[in-house]
Amino acid sequence: MKTNSEMLTTTEVAKLLRVHANTVRQWSNKGLLHAYRLGTRGDRRFRREDVDSFLRQNNSSAKI
Repeated sequence: MKTNSEMLTTTEVAKLLRVHANTVRQWSNKGLLHAYRLGTRGDRRFRREDVDSFLRQNNSSAKI
C-alpha cells in the first residue's frame, strides 16, 4: 500500500467519473465507494486508489 495517498473531494471524484456529486455521495452511502469522513461536518474524502479500484470493478459503466 502506498504511504502517500492522494485524497480527493466529492466534487473532484464526480468530475473524474463524469457523474453528479450526488451520485458519488449515494455510492458512498451504499458502501460502493469508500469515503473517509473528516471534521465536524463529516466532509467526504476519497483515496485515489479506491476510486481507481471502483472504476476497474465497474468498468466505468452505469451498472450501479
